[in-house]
Amino acid sequence: MLIIKQVLRQSIVGLAVLIGLTVVLGAAYPAAVWGISRIGSASAEGSTVTDARGCVVGSSLLGVDLTAPAGGPDPYLHSRVVGSADDPFAPGDPSASGASQQGPNSELLARTITARRAAIAAREGVAPSAVPVDAVTGSGSGVDPDISEAYAALQVPRLARANDRSVADVEAIVARHTSDRQLGFLGQARVNVLEVNIDLGRLAPRCG
Repeated sequence: MLIIKQVLRQSIVGLAVLIGLTVVLGAAYPAAVWGISRIGSASAEGSTVTDARGCVVGSSLLGVDLTAPAGGPDPYLHSRVVGSADDPFAPGDPSASGASQQGPNSELLARTITARRAAIAAREGVAPSAVPVDAVTGSGSGVDPDISEAYAALQVPRLARANDRSVADVEAIVARHTSDRQLGFLGQARVNVLEVNIDLGRLAPRCG
């Protein structure tokens, strides 16, 4: 009889602990984290970016290179290349964002960069030597949402032609979406590709 009472007592204590921990760790703690994440922070919902209609068109932290329509003019500001796919550019494919695993002495990497530089130079109508470094190399994450001012400036004439705008108009749009160095001295000024394309009217998905 004593053994039964001890087992019963231990079972009740174990059940109480289980219920208590379930409430604290399974409900209260997740609810607290959820609530705190929404205090003055938009990143909890994925750092989403919306257009003028309120439609979600992307993330401010995730760069996706848009593919120009086949046979037509290329109206998009392009981001940095994705580094690991067999395609030298892998446009619009964040799944290929892993590192290329090629070192600075890699002949494969050198050939890939040369091919990228030639293709971008042809697209923009400039000499290969005019193509900046960030245009032909992937970022650490492979999905950098920003490009350098130099790469954005290289694309301005094409954007003006393809979007039927003046060069000055496109330059003003790029300038609006250019951020200075972090803390005034870290890194370099950068242009947000997604925001420029939105301003150009090139991102308009259907939304309710």
